[in-house]
Amino acid sequence: MSSQMGDFTRRDYQDQPNASQTSFWLGIPGMPDKNSWMAFPLGFLYTLTLLGNGTILAVVKVEQSLHEPMYYFLCILALTDVSLSMSTLPSMLSIFWFNSPEIPFDACITQMFFIHGFGVVESGVLVSMAFDRFVAIRDPLRYASILTHGLIGKIGLIVLARAVCVVFPVPFLIKRLPFCHSNVLSHSYCLHQDAMRLACASTRVNSLYGLIVVILTLGLDALIILFSYVLILKTVLGIASRAERLKALNTCLSHICAVLLFYIPLIGATMVHRFGKHLSPVVHMFMANIYLLLPPVLNPIVYSVKTKQIRRRIIQVFQGRKNMA
Repeated sequence: MSSQMGDFTRRDYQDQPNASQTSFWLGIPGMPDKNSWMAFPLGFLYTLTLLGNGTILAVVKVEQSLHEPMYYFLCILALTDVSLSMSTLPSMLSIFWFNSPEIPFDACITQMFFIHGFGVVESGVLVSMAFDRFVAIRDPLRYASILTHGLIGKIGLIVLARAVCVVFPVPFLIKRLPFCHSNVLSHSYCLHQDAMRLACASTRVNSLYGLIVVILTLGLDALIILFSYVLILKTVLGIASRAERLKALNTCLSHICAVLLFYIPLIGATMVHRFGKHLSPVVHMFMANIYLLLPPVLNPIVYSVKTKQIRRRIIQVFQGRKNMA
């Protein structure tokens, strides 16, 4: 890669009209020398994501006691986490392993669609899991009869359809914009808000649509989850036995951790992107990657630690391999 490409500054492209209609440049802007030391940590995180979520899916499939609505939703969450991670994998490999930060414009907006789409799907799955916990605690005797396989399938399709509908206009909104100055993105993958700021025309429609989508999906989902736990807490406080109250709350801890793992990095990345323009590019890159990689890596660990059946099955597998060795 030439030194002109390696500088990663906007100045390099100011005299190239419509440059970003052919390609964008990714990585750590202004610091291409940092790419190499990120390769192995990111590769390790992707490996953990695949192993952890793959283990969850395999254990739920073979363990009959886990064939319950809660664990079906967990499988949907695991599939969403893997899909979200894989959406960023092509650009990550290109930058940090093959030192090739260029990504074609069409490939960028395709990646943008999948990243935002699976982000909305994950938020919807977390809402579904909150509903699952509410039904399990509010009406445990009818839990399995309410959350049937058919209903779970319909919920999954609704969550997916919602994500496709709200994210579908995004690539077209970006494609209509002219790019005549810089095409250097501030992240290692393509995001709508990141590409939008490089346009040399009004982005009011893009900004307004992005704000509406965030409010009606992530914002509304967060409120629904919060309201669900208010109802759950109200139900739990009505249980006479202290031991039963603790047992009921304990079944929600894994989901609460998953919600925090999704929303805290999201809020952190948003704050850094909006108010941290003076911060080092490494900070922006770190927060952006943590936002997308932390939940897929830690969700399987949280559910493995908090779910006795999953933990027991994993231990059995490792003990079996040890005995065979």
